[in-house]
Amino acid sequence: MLKPKDETNKINSLNSNENETKKNSKEQKNEINKFKNNITAQSSEPLNKNLTHSTTPSNKQNKFKSFIKTEIIETKLLFKSIPSWVIVMFTLSVVLMNLFANKSINTGLSWLALDCGIILSWASFLSMDMIVKRFGAKASTKISIVVLLINLFIAFIFFIVANISGFWGESFIDFGGDVANTALNNTLASSWFVILGSSVAFIVSAIINNVLNAFIGKLFKNKNFVEYSMRSYLSTIIGQFVDNLIFAFIVSLNFFGWTPLQCVTCAITGATVELLFEIIFSPIGFKVCKNWEKNNVGIEYLNYCNEKKLNKNT
Repeated sequence: MLKPKDETNKINSLNSNENETKKNSKEQKNEINKFKNNITAQSSEPLNKNLTHSTTPSNKQNKFKSFIKTEIIETKLLFKSIPSWVIVMFTLSVVLMNLFANKSINTGLSWLALDCGIILSWASFLSMDMIVKRFGAKASTKISIVVLLINLFIAFIFFIVANISGFWGESFIDFGGDVANTALNNTLASSWFVILGSSVAFIVSAIINNVLNAFIGKLFKNKNFVEYSMRSYLSTIIGQFVDNLIFAFIVSLNFFGWTPLQCVTCAITGATVELLFEIIFSPIGFKVCKNWEKNNVGIEYLNYCNEKKLNKNT
């Protein structure tokens, strides 16, 4: 028989084992539950990621929206910053030179053909050179695109006016009034190929001129008249050559009866004549740019562009 004391110790030992078993059982249950929770979380995580990806806009869409928003803000600042007289001069030169291009110049040489558009074409390149110098190539290209759209709109207005029934004052002559009236209408309205050729030639040459002008400017450390003249002269003669050559091969070769030799000589001669105009007026353009810099013209636009570059690099 067990003694009372031994019996009590045995009972306490059994109770201790039972408690320890329950404790171990509880810890095992907790471990099992924890394991189950981990498995559930791991299995549901890809699903949640997929759901999130499918319900939120893509990064490309966000970047595109952000790009459009910043470009609109930048363009508004640009048009606020550039003096209005420059845009007016730029626009008028483009509109009028395309209208004057309808009249050819009698050079007396079979291999040389020119049109009256060269009388004003230098003004558009002088405008672009000043804008590139102060605001950059991108700004000048934006202005060029807007000027092109304005030119197309005015060409459309010319077309409407030319097709309105009526007579021009110069057609009231004793003989051939109808012929003169038709000729004036056709000159004002132009033709689709003239508008196409001039538009393509202008925008291509404008981009080349702007990019080349800015590139040459970066090669000079001293921002003096030598730097301005070199970037203006080189970009102008190349840009004008491209402008004249594209227009000649699109329009003059196919519709005016020019030969390929006449197209090339016109491009070279026209670019040379326009370069002479650029040389004459470049001191004025340089003085205008220096005045803009002195008076902080366009500083808001320039600061915005600099901040955008810094944010892009960080």
